[in-house]
Amino acid sequence: MIRPTTFVRSTRLDRALGAEVILASETFQHTGSFKFRGAWHTASNVPNGHLLAASSGNFGQALAFACQVLKKKCTVVMPHDSVAVKVQAVKDYGGLVDLVDVRKTSRAARLAELSAQHPDAYVASGYDSDLMIAGNSTLGNELAELSGSFDVILTPVSGGGLASGIVNGLRGRGADIPVIAAEPLLGNHTTRSLRAGARIVDDHEAPTIADGARTVALGRKNWDILKEGLAGTAEIPEQAIRDGVRLLFHLANLKAEPTGALSVAALLVDRDRFKGKRVCCVISGGNVDAPLYAELIE
Repeated sequence: MIRPTTFVRSTRLDRALGAEVILASETFQHTGSFKFRGAWHTASNVPNGHLLAASSGNFGQALAFACQVLKKKCTVVMPHDSVAVKVQAVKDYGGLVDLVDVRKTSRAARLAELSAQHPDAYVASGYDSDLMIAGNSTLGNELAELSGSFDVILTPVSGGGLASGIVNGLRGRGADIPVIAAEPLLGNHTTRSLRAGARIVDDHEAPTIADGARTVALGRKNWDILKEGLAGTAEIPEQAIRDGVRLLFHLANLKAEPTGALSVAALLVDRDRFKGKRVCCVISGGNVDAPLYAELIE
């Protein structure tokens, strides 16, 4: 069921960023993001007929589609201000959407309420589970096969499911490639956790345009992998995230959501760090509202 990632090269992008850039785009994955890898692995490996999850959108629609294929029920708790196209996608894939005002009740709290109401349902994490990490490691396996093609891998990070999956996938194939995680400066809990040597949990979701990176902390299982598995991080200001989306459209003919553009934005923020290197930039997804996307690329 999982589609192989799409690799994209653009000489114009190379010149603009001062590096040899290989885009590993998950925008053509089922449901438009890498999340389907872990969602499919999770839904197809648990016996429960009903799955519950909390999501800003990408995991929700990925799980809804996986459940639709497997003829299972899916309920997704989403913030009240979630991107409209993502809310609609969950519904289109047959999922039930439970909107919550995160200023009053957290997604986790509402998910706990639903779990108590549906004791037979499986609560699926979008990142902090062995099943999700294993599903995402399939991308790491693919990157390992091209390990001689680049010097470093840049990947978006939020809860850590993608980054930890890539690290595990590379390790499993014996590929020794440094992995650097790019996150919004407004939600830089990964960077601060690595500096502190302990997993940091923020008090609230970050007000970043990268809606897929508003998680308040790395998952516990993800932290156990990433505290040793990452070669470093990159903290991305909001304007650079916007610029990354625009560059991908104009120079690589690729539509990416703000979270998906974090890896390319890292090259904009610190050109000297990656100058002349062969860099694989993971583009994690392409689900973005049309009005916002039009504003970003103009």
